[in-house]
Amino acid sequence: MRRPTTALTAGLVLALLATLTSACTDGGDHVTLRVLASPELADVEPLLAELEEDTGVELELDYTATADLDGQPPAAGQKSAHDLAWLASDRSFLLRLQDSAGGLTRPESTSIMRSPVVVGLTPDAARDLRGRAPGGRISWADLADAAADGTVRFGMADPRRSDTGRAALVGVATAAAGTGSALREEDVSCDRLRGFRSGQTLTAPGSRELTDTYAERPETADALIAHEAELLSLNASGRLSAPLEIVHPDDGMVLSDFPLLLLDPGERKAYGKVVDWLLSADTQRELMRRTHRRPVNQDVEPSPELRTSVGNALSFPDRLAVVRQLVDDYGDPVHATGDQVVFLLDFSTSMRGERIAALRAAFAGLSGADRTSTGKFARFYRGERLTVVRFGGSVLQERTVTVRSDADLETLDRIVADGGFDDATAVWSALDRGYRIAADAVRAAPERPVAIVLMTDGENNTGLSYAEFLRRHGRLGSAADAVPTFTVQFGEADAAALKRAAAATGGRTVDAGLSSLTDAFKEIRGCH
Repeated sequence: MRRPTTALTAGLVLALLATLTSACTDGGDHVTLRVLASPELADVEPLLAELEEDTGVELELDYTATADLDGQPPAAGQKSAHDLAWLASDRSFLLRLQDSAGGLTRPESTSIMRSPVVVGLTPDAARDLRGRAPGGRISWADLADAAADGTVRFGMADPRRSDTGRAALVGVATAAAGTGSALREEDVSCDRLRGFRSGQTLTAPGSRELTDTYAERPETADALIAHEAELLSLNASGRLSAPLEIVHPDDGMVLSDFPLLLLDPGERKAYGKVVDWLLSADTQRELMRRTHRRPVNQDVEPSPELRTSVGNALSFPDRLAVVRQLVDDYGDPVHATGDQVVFLLDFSTSMRGERIAALRAAFAGLSGADRTSTGKFARFYRGERLTVVRFGGSVLQERTVTVRSDADLETLDRIVADGGFDDATAVWSALDRGYRIAADAVRAAPERPVAIVLMTDGENNTGLSYAEFLRRHGRLGSAADAVPTFTVQFGEADAAALKRAAAATGGRTVDAGLSSLTDAFKEIRGCH
């Protein structure tokens, strides 16, 4: 008697299921979103099938996003080829929007996970750096110092293209500026990253390619600069003979928050489903387990390997011009560069005593004796070409070396330490000699930046006049035009004349009397 009712009910259930299945198959609740993603995010792809199953939203990731998110938003009247963007950081993109003339709207953005940019060191490199660092606490300054003296070689993604490489560069440059705040244009114009850059022996368009290359050829570097998550993933992969030691630099780190951006406002509903799913406690734990990134959901406890404090989180610049200037100044990491600096040092008799002692101390500091943070960033570095010209009434001594070892620096230190004096001061004749050296260097190697540093404590009283120097400088042509002069005013030097010479050659003047000769030399290191 009850069978017809049961059969009818079963039939209705099957019909309802068929209807629901048909609706899902026909796309009633299913949405596909195209995502422009940073290559670093390929490690989240295994979770996307579960996301689709739970929310009905499928993410198609296109791993071609650049640090600036080029092409977004699209030109007026055009629709973006992507619905969302998922980046390691959207800071450069937002700065570009901020500077845009059209008043572009900032897209909705949600932080999904976090990871600081840190350093991974081989056990030997870590042991050496800890032994040299105050209290064993390694800083970016210590890494720059070791790169400059050739004891540490590092790999870093190209900051022109990679979020990770750009965050790393900002972190190092901010530490080098020593202001404790976001980089300003004046901090970048004289940044001291030449020594740091001299230690880079490995690069790649992105951090994933960087870690893959290093795993294949670990002999190419002693350190990798990348997100903490990427270094932990590399260690966990078993591809290294010994894991890298993860170091959180004592002078601060840039923290990336891997934001998901809504490029197409019409997909806000689906975007909300994705965000809610990604921020759920279960998903955050799975993301942490799979990618080694820190959870943003405060209800999720970080794993033991992620409990190290990020300490001083360094601020990203608030102007795009600062970021672009920094990236342009750093240049193409594939091509090694070594500057040439011509030092014109006044050895007139007025320099005897405390003044020459200050000069010798300043020069020794540039050779590595200065162990302060700024000293480590400002020091001479391997591959740099240095010329020292001692002058009085004429050139007293001249020597050029390319720094390959400490012996080369000791040679220059001896010239400064042991040189005699002269009764006259031929400032403009010395500068004329400096420009002839510099112009020859530019013609021989046009790709090598060349600068002149002129230090004097007195007024010109013999040799060429300033007007004659300018005439001779003009006759040297474009090779001389490319070389700025940085003048260091010391003692009773003619400040007005030095400022004129610096301005005429594209350089500037530093007054050593306002601080110290050591600080004056630090201030102009790297300004060219």
